[in-house]
Amino acid sequence: MIEMIEKINGVVNNFVWGIPMLLLLVGTGILMTILTKVFQISHFGYWMKHTLGSIFTDKHITKHTEKGDHSISQFQSLCTALAATIGTGNIVGVASALIAGGPGAIFWMWVVAFFGMMTNYSENVLGIYYRRKNSKGEWCGGAMYYLRDGLGAKKGCKQIGAILAVLFSVFCLLASFGIGNMSQINSIAGNMNAAFHIPNIVTGVVLMIIAALVVIGGIKRIASVTEKLVPFMAIAYIVGALVVCIANINQFGAVFTSIFKGAFQMKAVGGGIVGSGIKMAVTWGMKRGVFSNEAGLGSSVMVHSSSNVKEPVRQGMWGIFEVFADTIVVCTLTAFTVLSSGLVDLNTGAVLSSSEGSALVGEAFATVFGAAGPAFIAIAILLFAFSTVLGWSHYGTKAFEYLFGTGATIIYRVIFIVFIVFGATMSLDLAWDLSDTFNGLMAIPNLIGVLTLSPVVYKITKNYVDRKIKGKKEKAMLSAFPDIQAMQEAGVETED
Repeated sequence: MIEMIEKINGVVNNFVWGIPMLLLLVGTGILMTILTKVFQISHFGYWMKHTLGSIFTDKHITKHTEKGDHSISQFQSLCTALAATIGTGNIVGVASALIAGGPGAIFWMWVVAFFGMMTNYSENVLGIYYRRKNSKGEWCGGAMYYLRDGLGAKKGCKQIGAILAVLFSVFCLLASFGIGNMSQINSIAGNMNAAFHIPNIVTGVVLMIIAALVVIGGIKRIASVTEKLVPFMAIAYIVGALVVCIANINQFGAVFTSIFKGAFQMKAVGGGIVGSGIKMAVTWGMKRGVFSNEAGLGSSVMVHSSSNVKEPVRQGMWGIFEVFADTIVVCTLTAFTVLSSGLVDLNTGAVLSSSEGSALVGEAFATVFGAAGPAFIAIAILLFAFSTVLGWSHYGTKAFEYLFGTGATIIYRVIFIVFIVFGATMSLDLAWDLSDTFNGLMAIPNLIGVLTLSPVVYKITKNYVDRKIKGKKEKAMLSAFPDIQAMQEAGVETED
């Protein structure tokens, strides 16, 4: 039975993460980039000012909502989304891409990130525009809502919109237990055992207790934890990686040459150890890029939709920054750390170490920090992976809520917490493969929604640019629903 499941999953997984699917993901990003007139470049200064810059200049961005308000701040929504995206993929995933696809994979990872910025932007714009409030007064948004209320509102599409919304929710729910829970916890337990000899069961029980204290409290408690955890872990890792990079700065010219040469090299390289021709570089670079920043999967939009923002484009810009921070900054630093450390032959692309995954990155850190390097990476994996668990607990909750109602979400949270112990103690090869499949399957209905609703994204973006950047007087497009549009209009002028 298990062998049959593995065979079926292998076929599905190859389809889900094959070249056609990866091209669909990138193609969607290209379309949204064109429709928004290359917003990520043409308005680079503007969205940086209103994301990273606003954290330090606008108290409204970081100010917590009142006790009776169940929404979260824009900064909290970003941190919770980054908690789910900045995970093992930034360390293990990048190392795997370098091993299997060679240095050229990093170039294609950048390509995915560049266009993925506008895919993530579009998801967030649609998430805010089609969100609703539940019986508890919490914002509910995501692919399932813009599929049902956006695509479903088109002539003859009501049924297909409803079906795709349910499919997305089911795939998201299943993925939350795999890639969002057990696989992350398993990585933590394995690293803590290897680095500090802590038994897996001890790690599992401790993390289960900590997660219970956070997850049961809902999105506001999750957000209050991630807004402290994410900046700390990201800055600590970035500083550590920068130290290694600066120590090897004389290798940067060769690193860049290796990346661009490997991206377009047709023949196999690496001394026959790993083929890293253009197909492998493209496949692994795109695949790891998508897994890292999740643009196109429709996952992070569920937490972005919980923000107290009023302008859809404002939250869309946070989506651009999310991909930028995750892939362009963190993943690139990981790649440069490994490539400049001498563990990779920059002429052939061959990995000169037998280490894999996080161990390869730990070895790169050890070239500068000594024995503390692998320990540092083990702690980074702990923080990165556990933050992913917290972020995905919210994604799974919203999917469960869509399928079974607001009152049933406590059932999901309890089951999610219990599975943490299983994740720490079980062999999860099949579970990881299955969760990869479900994670990828989420993208299919989501991309259908983004593509069919791309004219809506275009109109909302043009409306915002005309009003906020060009100074034209037009009515703001804040919601697809008149009652919410009226409610949001009162405070929209404060968001400049």
